Amino acid sequence: MSKIFQVNYGQKKTSVNTNQLGMREMQARVYEKRASRHLLVKAPPASGKSRALMFIALDKLHNQGLKKAIIAVPERSIGKSFRSTKLSDYGYYWDWQVKEENNLTTVGTARSKVMSFVNFMNSTDPTDNVLICTHATLRFAWEQLDVSYFDNCLLAIDEFHHVSQDDNSVLGNVLREVLQSSTAHVFAMTGSYFRGDSVPILDAADEEHFDRVTYTYYEQLEGYEYLKSFNMAYKFYQGNYMEALPDLIPEFIDKKTIIHIPNVNSGESSKDKYGEVDEMLDLLGDYLGKDDNGLIQLKTASGKVLKIADLVTEEGREVVQAYLARMTELDDLDMIIALGMAKEGFDWPFAEYALTIGYRASLTEIIQIIGRVTRDSSNKTEATFTNLIAEPDAENDEVQYSVNNLMKAITASLLMENVLAPSFKFKPKENNNQTAKGAEIYIKGLVKPSTPRVEQIIQQDLTELKASILQDDVVQAAIVAGADSKTINKQLIPRVIATQYPQLSQTEIEEVRQYAVSDLILSNAKPDKDNKQLLKMADKFVNIDDLTIDLIDRVNPFQNAYEMISRDVDSKTLNLIARVFDSKKVEFTEDELRMLYPKIKEFQREHGRLPQRNAKELDEERLYHALVKLEQLRRERRGK
Repeated sequence: MSKIFQVNYGQKKTSVNTNQLGMREMQARVYEKRASRHLLVKAPPASGKSRALMFIALDKLHNQGLKKAIIAVPERSIGKSFRSTKLSDYGYYWDWQVKEENNLTTVGTARSKVMSFVNFMNSTDPTDNVLICTHATLRFAWEQLDVSYFDNCLLAIDEFHHVSQDDNSVLGNVLREVLQSSTAHVFAMTGSYFRGDSVPILDAADEEHFDRVTYTYYEQLEGYEYLKSFNMAYKFYQGNYMEALPDLIPEFIDKKTIIHIPNVNSGESSKDKYGEVDEMLDLLGDYLGKDDNGLIQLKTASGKVLKIADLVTEEGREVVQAYLARMTELDDLDMIIALGMAKEGFDWPFAEYALTIGYRASLTEIIQIIGRVTRDSSNKTEATFTNLIAEPDAENDEVQYSVNNLMKAITASLLMENVLAPSFKFKPKENNNQTAKGAEIYIKGLVKPSTPRVEQIIQQDLTELKASILQDDVVQAAIVAGADSKTINKQLIPRVIATQYPQLSQTEIEEVRQYAVSDLILSNAKPDKDNKQLLKMADKFVNIDDLTIDLIDRVNPFQNAYEMISRDVDSKTLNLIARVFDSKKVEFTEDELRMLYPKIKEFQREHGRLPQRNAKELDEERLYHALVKLEQLRRERRGK
């Protein structure tokens, strides 16, 4: 079974064309905020964040009195995005120049790089003003420097979602002290800023320091020259994933492809990553050997010879990585097989198909993998992300793990469909003369934000809030149960908002709720083919200028997910998913379960069946919940 959506784009070229200073649309938007001391840029992969940083850093060095710029990236391979660039050739005032000894993302020991960092900070040479390093080098060097060394410097952190306010996050502590105890300017950039992934990046007080620039995924893809559609698919398998691969191979064998195999600690992994690579190569074709660059040569059934980069096997990987860093032509590579590499910051614009095997718990990771194939390139008009994950099996001790993965995969696809669609600006409708214009939609009964904090959440945090809603266990259980719109919109979503923003009043929570629900529903509403004024919400078409908050609240934002589960999952699996979620609903003590077990057996003898969910009698409903709790405990004990 599979869940597929496709989003089409207008090829407007707005995100790839440049202005008189050589800036793309997103970069120009960032440059308008160049005087900001603390700036957070949220923009998709391939939107040009690294060059946006160059423009900002050079202005701060030449016009704003700063003396040094430090750029920290999560891994060495991303450092090449910040290498010296002749920006003046495209109309900018200065060139971006990085001395070779100040690029600490090249090969070298950790100790030598820390020494180079410290020497850079002590240097009084005015041309010694730009340094590139990894997050790790920044953390280690921090231990040898007082925070005052960062006064009048720009600290730029790439892939900002690596920062955390968790006490164990050294990078988070570095940032917090720089913000609170120095005169440094901070430039943070990320393609994903989902609070729902783990611990928040910043606490509320630190977050308020930052001005923000957001460039949406829709803006990026709508403004491309070549890419005009993106597909997302989830495909499920039983048993060993290798048995499902032959059916998938025809989809990508002739496309520039990145395959990510499962994490070795996951339930989908065989625990033998090298064996998985070998078996996959056998399925793809006949092994011909390796070339001088370490690439595997493979002949397919059609006679085509593929060049494949194996980034799973450590032996020879440095040679392969060096080749990937310098390749430039379409025919230089056909496929990458990786485990933890070739994700964030990896630049292969020709990539058009991403196959990820095994569930990925992090929305950030999904975003990063998708970003590898959504770069604009003349060799493709379509990009695809497919996630192959295990279907729940009642006989498997890890059934709860599989069920959770299935639901999180489905809700992740809902979020991605929402993120990749056009974003709207919702406004309260005060009179009938106010009609929809472009992205502006007027809704009767929609409240105005009453506080700056609500306004900020609505304007800047809705994507992160939607991620938290869709990852919530109770919301996912409600989707499986086919819960009604009132339960989801009026009870569950406000509960998530209150958890994410505990400082909000009940009035503020309701204001945020209205905008979040409107966004979830209208971003996925389908316009009529013949009349774009009509939107299909649930099973009805509604005129876009007749929208009211009461009408919106009567729509279940996750109805499509429930219908997909009900349609594509057989009744046995659907019942299994429901039972796993139901086992979490009611808590019992061991004494209660011991007492109820004989009653379950007695019920079975009397009625010829086990207690069922959604029973009309409360006694039977309680016995059902005790039964599924006992099943859960039995699975957990078998798994030990």
